[in-house]
Amino acid sequence: MSFKEEKMLIMPAVDIKNGKCVQLVQGKPGTEQVIIDNPEKVAKKWEDEGAEIIHVIDLDGALETKDNLNTIEKILKEVNVPIQLGGGIRSIEYAEKLLNLDIERLIIGTMAIEKPNTIKKLSEEFGSERIMVSLDSKDSKVVIKGWKEKIDKKATDISREFQEAGAGSILFTNVDVEGLLSGLDIQPAIDLVNSVDIPIVYSGGITTLEDLKKLTTTGVKGVVIGSALYKNKINLIDALKLQSK
Repeated sequence: MSFKEEKMLIMPAVDIKNGKCVQLVQGKPGTEQVIIDNPEKVAKKWEDEGAEIIHVIDLDGALETKDNLNTIEKILKEVNVPIQLGGGIRSIEYAEKLLNLDIERLIIGTMAIEKPNTIKKLSEEFGSERIMVSLDSKDSKVVIKGWKEKIDKKATDISREFQEAGAGSILFTNVDVEGLLSGLDIQPAIDLVNSVDIPIVYSGGITTLEDLKKLTTTGVKGVVIGSALYKNKINLIDALKLQSK
């Protein structure tokens, strides 16, 4: 699914840990606020409510403990809308395997930072639109390896490099506010949008419809919503009405 010039896509998150749909606080294991069986049924629910794309993260993969490939395959079979997938993609071979499963867009974080040439290779092989680089920020610095390791660069310092390498889009997660349901700071999103010519998708801290309205002013082309949906702070059907405003 291509990003639209006048549209900010609302992307409900399905985060997978131990084969279940969960919501963590700032990505930390042991902080599960939500645990739901059958993530594929959760994804289907979001599709039925009108989501045009589902954002799936393999948390076990991101934390390098195992992968949830079986669950990912169940989601692919259950839903008809595109799947955007990230978490634990540490090799070209695994990336190719996932893209050949018909994942619409693959989100690559740690491997992109450590081996930037992999972005060029994958975008040439599968097309830029299917390759998204994840730039996750904590204390204004990019973090990798399940947000456990920080590098001494801001997202805006390296965003242009990934655009030139062939990334078709960037996922920006503000880890400082992710999962806290405490609102968001839109300035980092604006700065990142202004640093590149490719679409930016924002994630982290979205708590209310007002937060989504603020994001419509930033130029981001997509917004990932997780905890706010699962804690009934935001109704997806209401959120989807903001996609084209």
